[in-house]
Amino acid sequence: MARELKKMTMDGNTAAAYSSYAFTENAAIFPITPSSPMADYTDQWAQEGRKNIFGQTVSVTEMQSEGGAAGAVHGSLATGALTTTYTASQGLLLMIPNMYKISGELLPCVFHVSARALAAHALNIFGDHADVMACRQTGFAMLCSNSVQEVADLAAVAHLATIKSKVPFLHFFDGFRTSHEIQKIEVMDYADLGELVDYEALADFRKKSLSPNHPTLRGTAQNPDIYFQAREAANPFYLSVPETVQYYMDKINEIRGTDYKLYNYYGAPDAERVIISMGSVDETIEETVDFLVARGEKVGLVKVHLYRPFAVDKFLEAIPSTTKAIAVLDRTKEPGSHGEPLYLDVCAAYIGKNAPKIIGGRYGLGSKDTTPDHILAVYKELAKENPKAQFTLAIEDDVTNLSLSVEESINVASDDTVQARFWGLGADGTVGANKNSIKIIGDHTDMYAQAYFSYDSKKSGGVTISDLRFGKTPIRSTYLVNKADFVACHNQSYVTKYDMLSALKPNGTFLLNTQWTAEELDANLPASMKRYIANNNIKFYTIDAVAKAKEIGLGGRINTICQSAFFKLSNIIPVDQAVEYMKAAAKKSYGKKGDDIVNMNYAAIDAGVDAVVAIDVPASWATAEDAPVAKKEVPEFIANVVEVMNAQKGDVLPVSAFAGREDGTFPQGTSQYEKRGTAVEIPIWDATKCIQCNQCSLVCPHAAIRPFLLTEEEKAGANFDTKPGMKPYDAFAYRMQVSALDCTGCGTCVTVCPVKDGPAITMQPLKDNMAEADNWEYCMSLSHKDNLVNKATVKGSQFEQPLLEFSGACAGCGETAYAKLLTQLFGDRMMISNATGCSSIWGGSAPSMPYTTNYKGYGPAWANSLFEDNAEHGLGMYLGYKQIRNRVKGFLTELLAVATCDDLKAKIEAWIDGMNDGAKTREISDALAESLKAYTGEGKDLAAKALEYEDFFVKRSQWIIGGDGWAYDIGYGGLDHVLASGEDVNVLVLDTEVYSNTGGQASKSTPTGAVAQFAAGGKAIKKKDLGMMAMSYGYVYVAQVAMGSNSAQTVKAFTEAEAYNGPSIVICYAPCINHGIKGGMKVAQIREKQAVECGYWHLYRYNPMLTAEGKNPFTLDSKEPTGDFIEFLKAEVRYNTLYKKYSADVVDALFQKNYEDSKVRLASYKRMAAEI
Repeated sequence: MARELKKMTMDGNTAAAYSSYAFTENAAIFPITPSSPMADYTDQWAQEGRKNIFGQTVSVTEMQSEGGAAGAVHGSLATGALTTTYTASQGLLLMIPNMYKISGELLPCVFHVSARALAAHALNIFGDHADVMACRQTGFAMLCSNSVQEVADLAAVAHLATIKSKVPFLHFFDGFRTSHEIQKIEVMDYADLGELVDYEALADFRKKSLSPNHPTLRGTAQNPDIYFQAREAANPFYLSVPETVQYYMDKINEIRGTDYKLYNYYGAPDAERVIISMGSVDETIEETVDFLVARGEKVGLVKVHLYRPFAVDKFLEAIPSTTKAIAVLDRTKEPGSHGEPLYLDVCAAYIGKNAPKIIGGRYGLGSKDTTPDHILAVYKELAKENPKAQFTLAIEDDVTNLSLSVEESINVASDDTVQARFWGLGADGTVGANKNSIKIIGDHTDMYAQAYFSYDSKKSGGVTISDLRFGKTPIRSTYLVNKADFVACHNQSYVTKYDMLSALKPNGTFLLNTQWTAEELDANLPASMKRYIANNNIKFYTIDAVAKAKEIGLGGRINTICQSAFFKLSNIIPVDQAVEYMKAAAKKSYGKKGDDIVNMNYAAIDAGVDAVVAIDVPASWATAEDAPVAKKEVPEFIANVVEVMNAQKGDVLPVSAFAGREDGTFPQGTSQYEKRGTAVEIPIWDATKCIQCNQCSLVCPHAAIRPFLLTEEEKAGANFDTKPGMKPYDAFAYRMQVSALDCTGCGTCVTVCPVKDGPAITMQPLKDNMAEADNWEYCMSLSHKDNLVNKATVKGSQFEQPLLEFSGACAGCGETAYAKLLTQLFGDRMMISNATGCSSIWGGSAPSMPYTTNYKGYGPAWANSLFEDNAEHGLGMYLGYKQIRNRVKGFLTELLAVATCDDLKAKIEAWIDGMNDGAKTREISDALAESLKAYTGEGKDLAAKALEYEDFFVKRSQWIIGGDGWAYDIGYGGLDHVLASGEDVNVLVLDTEVYSNTGGQASKSTPTGAVAQFAAGGKAIKKKDLGMMAMSYGYVYVAQVAMGSNSAQTVKAFTEAEAYNGPSIVICYAPCINHGIKGGMKVAQIREKQAVECGYWHLYRYNPMLTAEGKNPFTLDSKEPTGDFIEFLKAEVRYNTLYKKYSADVVDALFQKNYEDSKVRLASYKRMAAEI
């Protein structure tokens, strides 16, 4: 008899991990969004001692890449261990070669895939089926789950069926929409799952494993005589899969009372119009079917679970005999194909039969939201005599005219469903608070609950939207909340930027977190918001969570206060109960961070209940008139595309908006138009104290504070303070100016100010200093001034325009200041190949392009290839332009021999001699081009040929940029090869010692004792010394820097690396939000300084050019450590959290090991520095 089912509130990733853990002995993984949490939960549970059905904890091994993970899975299976992996997108594609091997060798295993879009014209980390559809030929059975509940159930079916059938399974579900959707579900006991295993089949698997005790050879090289026959020999195994899958579905049905089939029909028994689909959209279609059947329409749905092998007989059985028209929905695009995969399979199933009308449509690419209105449009299309044979949903295709229009909007949600939407700022805790809310209601009431979270492409500091639903019946709405009962805005700057109320029902509730008084509300709320509130009887409340959080000591973490206010206003459960449950959740969430943090959250919960203010809506709001808006002149693309996307309205853009940009190209410099105004406080400059060192500008992660020089005339027109400039720019007035609306308020600039009698900049409320926005605009209108200070110095570099500005990086980011400095030194001729990761997300996320151009239109050209091949991609960039430059040199050499103009000859000789001199290249290239254009003498045809390649005259500065996950792990093989090539490329490694972009997984850069995902118990192995490995070649320039410790050394390393005519690599210490730094990211630069002072990080330069001069190429730039190494570790959560898990002796031993590792590194550097 089955044990009692457990009700739990979890997301799809957790559900997959829960079921897979039971059957898994080994897991070989590599982090990739959105699948990483599955592996992380597995690792966490193993650390906690959870046992699988074999009575063991799962062994989790993080590999260097997905290809490596697949290889490890293959090898582990070969020895008879049940092995699992979790992946998505490009990661899954890297596994394809091994998938062929695993299936060819009939090794039972399951790959759990949170299906995700693939990078094509652009990267998209969100959900569709492009990745799994690229695997349908590998020989893996493919089983699809449509909801969080199905993930838990069918994950078990996949494991059970693979053991019995010997055919490996790819179990997939929609990335984000299912993987990250939180639902209240039922899960089965491991004991029940264990009883379903075919232990005879399992014993046979182990018996056939590779062993020296009964040796066999697997993986022969076969010739044409037998290869074909051997491939066909496996057919019986695949023919048995459908029956095996249904057998285990029936077993699950017995335990759970469900009705899983390979292909489930839902709808009217006499349906005439049927949709066939798989994935989370099925839940939406079910809701729509119920609505339409209730009004008398004959419609239905066939839900595909088993996609490979495609069991045609069982599939056709599921379709009502009354069916006249079928629409097949595919969540992928295969350019050039007659139709998408599922559509083609359905058409093939009807060959030779009396087929109904069959049409096919694409939907949901890259997590495009698909609503009941869109499904209704499909059913209406099916009712037409001549429907579109191919169509698209939820977009406006005004180019190829495939899209279906929405003619009717329907409300299919149950009457008892409460829907809420929360607008937050990344890292303000809104998402975390809402996850707690959903679990509180899911775990403590009999209500069903659902949560889904949407993000823009920025790091912390971007827009987050949390959609929550609660009800007495199961919630199947797998789309964004569009008819909300409650809307909260947690950042007051949003009121003028986003349309937050159109999704709010009449008579709904709106909560605004704001520092405005009632009078200021009336002055600052846009008229459109006022009208909506007044004319729709909206109950309007405010709360000043910012002031409360500051008062309590939580800084910018307003989440708990706003969550408490939500429970008070929504009354979903009694507020006293909610407070009790919230405090219990706070204890669970923050207990590891200490009692002080827990008590602060308790205070925040109480504050949220008490601090809500009801606003009496003035009658005048009903007729509020829009204030005239002064529209700035902006480029057409900014107005028609970028501003629409920035307003969170990108969904309305038609296909034609991207005409001319079909290849994914975006213009540089679009971030300057965003002006988000998200900071609570901004730095205000005190001219009387400033010593003009420019340090604040250097460290600003977002280039939001800069020095400006003004002529007397410009100074006279300014409405702000200046001070006389120092030599050699004493002819100008000096001003340090902040961009109030681009600043993220991190405060890093204040922490580095060296003024002894108090900083020359202080953080002050944005709302009191909005005049700084106008001051910035004035400064941006100033005339260009040539840099009178050596730009290869800290001070001089900051008089150069930063060509990386206002990125989507976290406030206080430790990475961006390095990349920004590169653009100030070399940006007008930079080529950047950027590895996928944090630096590609803050560096190239549509629509805000932070790399920009100077006053001449020059600036970094940027491209992203993949995660694993960034070095190779960057080398390819260099080789391409190098080859064409050599062609130019050939033309010029020929021209030099025949030219009749001495001036031209001199220019040609200067160019050839200085061909690789980056400092002079712009000057000599411009001079050459001018002379060539004017030349009319002998060889003018050669001059013309050379001018065809004028774009290649300037020596480009090729940079390959990425994080430690790329450089130390997945991309290391390529990086090593590129460095070994000897070519003139430069590598910048932004070392956060963790996979930052995918959520904080351990890399080979992660030091001993640091806690990260897949190193939940603290990493046991020491950090890889990437710089030392690069130095072993002897001809690679290598440097290790930390800007906050020695900014002059950083500038020197950058300039030396770029000047070196050969490969270079500069490794930069970059504090990250994942470190959990005490004091927050505002002390990132201080942490860099402390890291060097205590010997955690070392500064050095290895310059091969010195060898030719008979000098030691290695210079140790950091001094003998004097700081407290252990105390440095304890100031970061990634280290100190270990004390919550283990005894102090165990933790202290790990920290001591880290310290000893650092001493070993330092000793090796000292030996190198002492060599003659």
